[in-house]
Amino acid sequence: MHERGFFRPPHAWVGDVIPWQEDGRFHLFYLHESRRTPKVGMPWHRVVTDDLVTFTETGAALPSGGPDADDFNVYTGSVVVADGIHHLFYTGQNPERRGADGLPLQLVLHATSTDGMRTWQRHPAHTFGATTGYETADWRDPFVFRDEAAGLWRMLVTARHADGPERRRGVIAQCVSRDLRTWEPAEPFWDPRRYIAHECPEVFEWNGWWYLVYSEFSESFTTRYRVSRSLHGPWTVPADDSLDGRAYYAAKSAARGDRRFFFGWIASREGGVDDGAWQWAGTLSVLEAEQNPDGTLRFHPPVELGESFDQGVAAVASGAVLSAPDGYADLVVAETAPAAFRIDAVFDIAGGTTECGLVLRASDDGDEGYILRLEPRRNRLVFDRWPRRRTGGEQWQISGDVPFAVELERAVTLDAGPHRLEVIVDGDLCVATVDGAVTLSTRLYDRTTGGIRAFVGEGAVSVVALEVTTRETDGGVPTARRDTLLVTSS
Repeated sequence: MHERGFFRPPHAWVGDVIPWQEDGRFHLFYLHESRRTPKVGMPWHRVVTDDLVTFTETGAALPSGGPDADDFNVYTGSVVVADGIHHLFYTGQNPERRGADGLPLQLVLHATSTDGMRTWQRHPAHTFGATTGYETADWRDPFVFRDEAAGLWRMLVTARHADGPERRRGVIAQCVSRDLRTWEPAEPFWDPRRYIAHECPEVFEWNGWWYLVYSEFSESFTTRYRVSRSLHGPWTVPADDSLDGRAYYAAKSAARGDRRFFFGWIASREGGVDDGAWQWAGTLSVLEAEQNPDGTLRFHPPVELGESFDQGVAAVASGAVLSAPDGYADLVVAETAPAAFRIDAVFDIAGGTTECGLVLRASDDGDEGYILRLEPRRNRLVFDRWPRRRTGGEQWQISGDVPFAVELERAVTLDAGPHRLEVIVDGDLCVATVDGAVTLSTRLYDRTTGGIRAFVGEGAVSVVALEVTTRETDGGVPTARRDTLLVTSS
């Protein structure tokens, strides 16, 4: 099976991704979530990509060990290579097996491949559980890497202290090995006593900076990073320490040359509706990281993904101005949008402007749709929709008086002047990026068609550039047509 831009297997979903780059090709192992009842045991599947746009499913990579095995569920881990042999470390879990704390036991398991990762041989004798002082029910996501300076292998493990405040026991535990077979406990790698757990940890060095990445299992559910000049810390908290928002989770990275890419999943919503609860697993999505001079990172979709939208649909003439000092004004960019499209817009925002942005899948009068709103006074990007869910017949009873989708906002500096808003929509997926640095991913379920509009509220913007493109094979308006539209309304 081949998919472009994003990936989701048929009749299943992508869970945590374990990326491995070799000879220019990305091998993306992932937790294959079927959501079947009763549970059938979770396997790893593999997807490969050379261009970060076309993804090819190769099938099961590491199947469930079966109902009687420690690894009935094959959960997250990592891959390394040593002496020409690929080593795979992963989490094994069987809900019928309990640890000393009475909860389902989690274990670290080992498998190797001598045929280029086509087949894997399990090594049950190398299995081990939580070391002294940690809960037996939280011992997962082993990330193994080589520490050349120390002459050994290090393994980071998502763990929890056996005692302490319930919500602040999370710790990244550590084990060390010299042969990738026997592991000894070491001091915790990172122990902030702040979160429930730090899932899918990884660490890497890039141009003299060290990065610690983890997914925060708490009220935020997002992937974060820390930065240091040393593998051993101290770890600095960047001003914006997250890769994306609530809908993008469990991202782990792999490098090719001096470029680094993060592979995570955009969560689905229960029932496939905008008001559904976020679910575990979803659709594979890739973000590229770039370094700032101070070591912090900025994130955006890979350039290759943007370039795959190469058919013009509509554009707004440069220099168009939207002005509404104490009101609202908009203009039609495209009357009908394709099923998949990319918007590349640059707005020159006047000082004192309250808001501006784009309406996606807008109704004919522009009153309904999905809104990506830049708010300079609050320095944030917000995802919103109108109408919100109506929960009653009274004027104020609109989605419980929630002013916007509170989990879908991103801090971004919006000083007066030009700012770029890039949006990629593909079916029910939406990824927005501000100034090539701050990304927000989400789902668009309820409205499947509509137009595209630009707007301003209480202020003024000048459109420096605004173009809509699609792919040759995507549906919607004819891709051969290119419109320049400037239709204002109020």
